[in-house]
Amino acid sequence: MILRFEECAIDIDRRELRRDGESIHIEPQVFDLLVYLATHRDRVVGKDELFSAVWSGRLVSDATLASRINAARVAIGDSGQAQRLLRTIPKRGFRFVGEVARESETHAGEPGQSVNFCRSADGVALAVATSGDGEVLIKTANWLTHVEHDWSSPVWGPTFRRWSAGHRFVRYDARGTGLSDREPPEFSFAGFERDFEAVVESVGAKRFAILGMSQGASVAIAYAARHPERVTKLVLHGAYALGRIKRDRQADTEQAAAYLTLIRHGWGYANSAFMKAFSALYLPNGTPEQIQWFCDLQRTTTSPDNAIAIRTSCDEIDVTPLLAQVRAPTLVLHSRHDSVVPFDHGRRIAVAIPNARFVGLESANHVILPQEPAWAQFMAEIDAFLS
Repeated sequence: MILRFEECAIDIDRRELRRDGESIHIEPQVFDLLVYLATHRDRVVGKDELFSAVWSGRLVSDATLASRINAARVAIGDSGQAQRLLRTIPKRGFRFVGEVARESETHAGEPGQSVNFCRSADGVALAVATSGDGEVLIKTANWLTHVEHDWSSPVWGPTFRRWSAGHRFVRYDARGTGLSDREPPEFSFAGFERDFEAVVESVGAKRFAILGMSQGASVAIAYAARHPERVTKLVLHGAYALGRIKRDRQADTEQAAAYLTLIRHGWGYANSAFMKAFSALYLPNGTPEQIQWFCDLQRTTTSPDNAIAIRTSCDEIDVTPLLAQVRAPTLVLHSRHDSVVPFDHGRRIAVAIPNARFVGLESANHVILPQEPAWAQFMAEIDAFLS
């Protein structure tokens, strides 16, 4: 994703700022600060939010923040006196007031994406990305997303482009993450459901297929059960119907508590125990580039407090009573050696949904990666099912 304003261009994925075509040296924190303000230009961003997003909640002095703001202004050809692009709002925070154009980099023959916004029933602004043409396929939000960064990432990029080649592919950032509002009134499974319903209405399709991954599968299941007239097909991967604290196993309860502890003490730090555990669980066979991207996604997409609230909400999920009510043709896929959501959770969902088809994938990754043999099977099964 590239952000353009006046003579400047910010290449988010290459972490590069160019002005008048020349590369401008910029410190990492200043770059992150500038990107965050530019991508949230529709509102004033307070100091506490910046501390959370850029410094991962660490204590930072007002003088340090002021110096980073000044450095950002210098880098983009602005100043504290002019405040032509980056404005200080006394006692409230900062706002990027320049006109920003977003561009998604694409290769020849590949689809691009557009990003728009809709509002959930409780007023939360949600970022919605749309790419490709054809029958509508809507992906529920999962842990974690950023519609701009995911599009060009080494983890999701090839997969999303593949689905966009034959569908009108829609995905979104749930409340508190990515480009969606970072301070929603609440985090809950009901809130996640409202987010999905708002996205569905913004798309305008009467009937569509749903793709649900990880905890996003629970949102997909709930919607399919409650709106059978609208769902043509349902694809689930790495799915679970019961959150960790609902599983009546001491090990699951302890794991839930361990996740929250790691998040509190390591969110956004590349060398933290949380980062190592997070990447080892989700992408045990990922390349160094993919693991680094996955680590960077944390800092980019949400704050430590939001991550804890989202994780807690996911641990409380229970859609088991709805499984038998799903009427749409359903394909359930699951990695055989998934450490995040054990294989049996996918099997149980396939047993409970009438006439669901179940496919085991030879992978240890919670997210199927483009370079592994299972990816070809994963894509072929979904392509065939949706065709």
